[in-house]
Amino acid sequence: MKLVISLIFCLGLFGFGEVQPPDHSSQLAYELPEYSKVYDAKRDPFKDANAALALAKSTHRNVLIEIGGNWCTWCHKMDDFLLKNPDIYQTLHNQYVLLKINVSDSNENADFMASLPPVLGYPHMYVSTATGKMLLSKDTAELLDGQRYSAVYWSNFLNKWAFKGSVGK
Repeated sequence: MKLVISLIFCLGLFGFGEVQPPDHSSQLAYELPEYSKVYDAKRDPFKDANAALALAKSTHRNVLIEIGGNWCTWCHKMDDFLLKNPDIYQTLHNQYVLLKINVSDSNENADFMASLPPVLGYPHMYVSTATGKMLLSKDTAELLDGQRYSAVYWSNFLNKWAFKGSVGK
């Protein structure tokens, strides 16, 4: 299985812009980078991935890659769920560097997506270590309880795949 994240890590490290987190997340110890907040067809996913990996390494977190777009109804439902569940939101951002990758008619980011395991639906998530080792490909439907995202399922998922151990692994 090809792993684009490993390749991205080798491309070099780039800087990243930061923006303020939503008011309810003011307990986060840092500001969220733009690539953690929005799907943007104009962003360079390779540059963002490099920045996410560097941030994950320096903060001892894994990277949660979220594939979707502004057109995606379930992506909006997931974002709404996270905003309405500040404990889950904070856990997500305290334990992971979130990297949102846009996939849309205007930009499929085909080169970036080509080396990832297949996406069966949107949103789709991957978990990577800070060194680019792919740990998980996750269908977000597994986080649903009926037609709603489950706080219990999200908590279990986030805790199970959070960074554990030394940075070099």
